[in-house]
Amino acid sequence: MVLGGGAADGTGCALTGTDAAMDDALGALYGAAGGDADRRGRRDRSAGLGGSAPSVARWLGDIRTYFPSSVVQVMQRDAIDRLGLSALLMEPEMLEAVEADVHLVGTLLSLNKAMPETTKETARAVVRKVVEDLEKRLATRTRATLTGALDRSARVSRPRHRDIDWDRTIRANLKNYLPEYGTVVPEWLIGYGRASQAVKKEVVLCIDQSGSMAASVVYASVFGAVLASMRSIATRLVVFDTAVVDLTDQLDDPVDVLFGTQLGGGTDINRALAYCQSQITRPADTVVVLISDLYEGGIRDGMLKRVAAMKAAGVQFVALLALSDEGAPAYDREHAAALAALGAPAFACTPDLFPEVMAAALEKRPIPVPDLV
Repeated sequence: MVLGGGAADGTGCALTGTDAAMDDALGALYGAAGGDADRRGRRDRSAGLGGSAPSVARWLGDIRTYFPSSVVQVMQRDAIDRLGLSALLMEPEMLEAVEADVHLVGTLLSLNKAMPETTKETARAVVRKVVEDLEKRLATRTRATLTGALDRSARVSRPRHRDIDWDRTIRANLKNYLPEYGTVVPEWLIGYGRASQAVKKEVVLCIDQSGSMAASVVYASVFGAVLASMRSIATRLVVFDTAVVDLTDQLDDPVDVLFGTQLGGGTDINRALAYCQSQITRPADTVVVLISDLYEGGIRDGMLKRVAAMKAAGVQFVALLALSDEGAPAYDREHAAALAALGAPAFACTPDLFPEVMAAALEKRPIPVPDLV
């Protein structure tokens, strides 16, 4: 990209061999409009991979040969966006050639209803590979973090020695500090409850499935499956646009959940929260996580009133503007500020931070809100 290889690049240098092949692969995607390529050193690069699946498949093979996986994923996303390759992703041979990642899964889900039957099985295999990789990465830490939070959320006044919460015990007994001995004499102990198999908390994941939330839908579905595998948490997963769909009965397979979504369309947060509110039976033991960019197409005041009512009943409410690795998303700042004023934090969350956010919500302690630029 720096040296190029054609006279128009101004270096007077020609690329050969592997360097020229790499330049061709980059030029096909990022080159400016122009004429035909001439590898002998005079080339005006032109962007384009051609209209046929074979040429794109060859290009996909080239970039996987010359570039590392992380770069391949970026180039694939750029090719889909810049060159309109969505239609070609409906070809089975194309799906078998791509380097699968979360963004490709989002693209496939958005094409789900338009896919021919011959492609759907291949698409499911691609999605399943990404989902399984995400579960391996996220499941162990999530279960460990939340299991600890659930145990800590049940406090007892006569704990066994190994179950004493020393931090809370010391704070509660500071009035009994003896300066001459430099110690605190505790009148009572505060400890953790013992783990049990009974349902302790209920979690409702309410996911905006508008097109901009594709990566969030993927991650939320994986986390939903992980939470559903924990016996002490009753998990409900609801997706919405202008309609509301409860996918809780499919949580044992996040791939089924993902193919049950319909990315795109409008947004009616108020309607979705109304459904979630109707499903809450133990508000003091319930955490509702709304995953949305908060661009409300429904009744704004109704949405805020429902959040206020849930919080007044004892529900822990968290609004995630995105659940992805991309950082701060585009979102409705007015609605985010209104939720924050109700005591419901609204912020973008990475998948790595999500277990800590859920642990804090389950324990009813301050949510670790990252800086949102």
